[in-house]
Amino acid sequence: MIKNYIFDFGNVLARFNPDELTEIYVKDEAYRKTVSEIVFDRLYWDRLDDGSITDDEVKQAFCKRLPKELHESACLVYDGWVGLKTPIDGMQKLVADIKAQGGKLYLLSNISIGFAENYHKNGWVNELFSLFDGLVFSGPIGIVKPDRKIFEHLLKLYNLKAEECIFIDDSLKNIVGAENVGIKGYLFDGDAGRLRKELNIPEI
Repeated sequence: MIKNYIFDFGNVLARFNPDELTEIYVKDEAYRKTVSEIVFDRLYWDRLDDGSITDDEVKQAFCKRLPKELHESACLVYDGWVGLKTPIDGMQKLVADIKAQGGKLYLLSNISIGFAENYHKNGWVNELFSLFDGLVFSGPIGIVKPDRKIFEHLLKLYNLKAEECIFIDDSLKNIVGAENVGIKGYLFDGDAGRLRKELNIPEI
């Protein structure tokens, strides 16, 4: 029986579209794509996820790759992304309904130390996370999905049984990682209604 609902964050609970985030601060279309690709380069974000690089180091690194006139706007994009995240349609209500019906909620996200320290600055994210029984961010612990160790860490930290958990993520490799430790996986496709039906959670 499923008692524990483990959610990823980006593109499960919140939209993460680098180009949309960049557009807010970079008005010149000629530079927008370049800034987006460099600021959100996995070269940096993979290291942010495993906690091996700081926000300041990332900004210093990407500024070296951009013309000086773009440094300020690029840094605004980077500093502003946490506060500009928007929810995936239907997911806030689904999470609230799971909680109201006695389910336990956990977050397991590959995300930076900076996010872990500053998510409360985004009002809806802070409100949503207040419903959760536990939060695990990869950056502060230096382990990223799909490494089985991060799933084992969550299970041990909150004294959960794998067979009583379901993990919702938009990445197939992360779903496989969860299933390798005995956690049921659900590959999220952006459809909260379909997920609700799969979880058999009535709308309140």
